[in-house]
Amino acid sequence: MRDLSRQFLLGALALAVVDASAVRAESLPDAWRMAMEADSAMAAARSERDAADSDRSAAQRLRWPVLDVTGSYAQFQNAPILDIATPAGQLRAPLWRHDSYTAAGAELSIPVWTSGRISGAIGAATAGARGAGAQEARSAADLRLAVAEAYVAVFRSRRALEVADSGAATLRAHADDVQVMYDKEAVSHSDLLAAKVALANAMQQRLRAANALRLGAAAYNRRVGQPLDRVPELDEPLAQPPVAAGEALDRMIAGAQERRPELAAIAAQGEALHEAARAERAQGLPQVALHAGYNHFDNLVLDRENFASVGIGFQWRLFDSGQVRARTAALRSRARAAEQQLADLRSLVALDVETAVLNRDEAAARMGVAADAVAQAEENLRIAKELYRSGLGTSTQVLDAVTLRVTALTNRDTAAFDLLVAGYRLQRAIGEL
Repeated sequence: MRDLSRQFLLGALALAVVDASAVRAESLPDAWRMAMEADSAMAAARSERDAADSDRSAAQRLRWPVLDVTGSYAQFQNAPILDIATPAGQLRAPLWRHDSYTAAGAELSIPVWTSGRISGAIGAATAGARGAGAQEARSAADLRLAVAEAYVAVFRSRRALEVADSGAATLRAHADDVQVMYDKEAVSHSDLLAAKVALANAMQQRLRAANALRLGAAAYNRRVGQPLDRVPELDEPLAQPPVAAGEALDRMIAGAQERRPELAAIAAQGEALHEAARAERAQGLPQVALHAGYNHFDNLVLDRENFASVGIGFQWRLFDSGQVRARTAALRSRARAAEQQLADLRSLVALDVETAVLNRDEAAARMGVAADAVAQAEENLRIAKELYRSGLGTSTQVLDAVTLRVTALTNRDTAAFDLLVAGYRLQRAIGEL
């Protein structure tokens, strides 16, 4: 019996360990992984990348042989016959055994010289695949930043609710003290009314904070592909993302312009347009290809029905009313537009990095000021309460002190979470997220 009890206890402990591991709090990397699997925009970016890879593969296969197989069958109402006048007389003979014929053939062609048409198509498709990969990386970085902001927003809302709860609890205790003093006729009725109004306002603030927390959790759940009404269990975020401190701004900008996937995507777009223009221009230049074929043709006139052949084909479109020239000019203009957009985007990246650095430094500076303000607000509230209880202060001083304390706590938490978000935005700006 004792052994059975021991086994039952060990089994219960094992189940408890399994349950604890099953409800392990989600970390930010967990949230990123879940979002990557669930986000439709990321799925679309992956599909675009797969499509671009297939386009590149198709372009590379333009150099390979092409085998075409053809076949036909024809039934005549009245089949024509061979009718030739000869010195010996009129020669009349049927062409086919029946009023129908069958033809079939296979032709193998290999491009020999295309004046850059195939190499241009391959270059354009290769650049397109590289651009699609960069766009996928951009979508992934944008998604990680959005998830990080939603992740932090949950903690921001929770902290705001804690501050609202603390402020409401302080005002409730003050209202109770004022009620007791009012019952003893030690304070005026206006003091009691002011305390109750301040408490009611604090309760409204708490309701708003609770609703903001639910909305923040729903937004986070949507990002990671979970039910909107789920209550997420999250690990506390790091104090600040690991971004190199003290690095020179110009070096950060230079690194960002090398790593940002947006720049790589638009550069690949410009290259693809240049290559496409080269391929289009080649349409009006000589094209040479080798051909080999085997054909079958039903007949009663020729000495055989099966034919094998090999040859070389040459094509040169000398005049097309300017179609190739116009299409080439359009592609080159689009390529120039992409280069101009790239130059503009480089300046935007520089501004993005500088903005992220300034916001991070501002939030860090606010952190130090806010920490001192919280300590001063706590002391101010303590003094205001003591003065009021001793009859040396007013209810207004207490209510103002509570408001100042809530403001100081809010400013401290806002600065802390702003610093955290600023770190992730800086990572995104320099291309390391």
